Amino acid sequence: MRDTNGILIVGAGPVGLTAALELARRGYRPRIVDRKDGPTLPEESRALAINLRTLQLLAASGVSQRLVAEGHQIVEMRMTAGNRRLMTIGTCETIPELPANLPASWRGLYTLPQGETERILIDRLKTFAIAPEWNRNCVRLEPADDAATVVLERPDGSQSVTKAPIVIGADGAHSTVREQAGFRFPGNKVDQKFHLADYSYAEDFDSSFVEAMFLDPGTLARIPINNRAMRYVSTLADFRNRIQHPAAIGQLLWESEFEVSFRHVDRMRRGCVYLAGDAAHVHSPVGGRGMNLGIEDACWLAWLISQDRETDYSDLRIPAVKLVLADTIRNTRLVLATNPFAVAARNFFVPLLARNKAIRMRGLRNVLGLDTAAPPWLDGQKSETET
Repeated sequence: MRDTNGILIVGAGPVGLTAALELARRGYRPRIVDRKDGPTLPEESRALAINLRTLQLLAASGVSQRLVAEGHQIVEMRMTAGNRRLMTIGTCETIPELPANLPASWRGLYTLPQGETERILIDRLKTFAIAPEWNRNCVRLEPADDAATVVLERPDGSQSVTKAPIVIGADGAHSTVREQAGFRFPGNKVDQKFHLADYSYAEDFDSSFVEAMFLDPGTLARIPINNRAMRYVSTLADFRNRIQHPAAIGQLLWESEFEVSFRHVDRMRRGCVYLAGDAAHVHSPVGGRGMNLGIEDACWLAWLISQDRETDYSDLRIPAVKLVLADTIRNTRLVLATNPFAVAARNFFVPLLARNKAIRMRGLRNVLGLDTAAPPWLDGQKSETET
């Protein structure tokens, strides 16, 4: 094993924290820095979905047990057009990829605000005496084959220089690491703005399902955060007037609007610099794959480093990235359809396709994150709670 103290992770979101934790439990002592002053604020729920692949990957560190305990289980996904149900997928259905001994409580999809996921990961890192260094902005990176020189800047303008044999860029869509290391980031911007609002409610409501409602034109999706909070995402600026609230409104917790792009680097490694998560690939939130795919990147990279195979990282991850982006592009086009003929075709064919078991199972694999290559180290792996 190489120097266990030499790895630098830039970005302390879910992806960077996962990389740090997966390396730490394998005996490494990575350094993790972030330009922010702390984890994502609790009121900014941001990335919500946690799929089964993520639970499988984070089980050995003991994180999945807490994600399930603190998260909210989604057991059904619905698609409607007007008052007509087009499709229903039960996220707890059995498929061959599911381990026979999978706990029943782990089935389905979970939602948990990103800040809570980050705090769980940070808390777990404490057991390895590792903590993110906040207010450390990566302002310059000079990569080389054997080591990279990285300049970190504090809010007061003071700088420090460090050398790292491996740098992991997990610093998001506007990655400084990606830019400084010279990665290309080709792709296209979607000519559509998305609108988001999170509401709390005064009483419990049926929070067991996610629903995408085609309003033709426009789409409105409802995603439960817990029994008393809901996220709404829409392509319509006046979407709030179209919401049918499930209970008396408590308060508006958070609102935002955003644009999306479909981009990915052509390779995820240049010399000793590696990219993971949004630094390497971005796409629309349709399907909830963004954070989960980034966590998958981080776990693969940590395992490959422990096997002295990190140079294989890009070849192993790019196919998975392309697969997920292709599926997300198709699903996003379905959501954004406005042409009357395209809308009519969608509303006619989706119910027919949903009756085909093979197609339903493919959709379920996508939802659960089981459509990418199964991580080889999971075979026979025990979680920390089992050892």
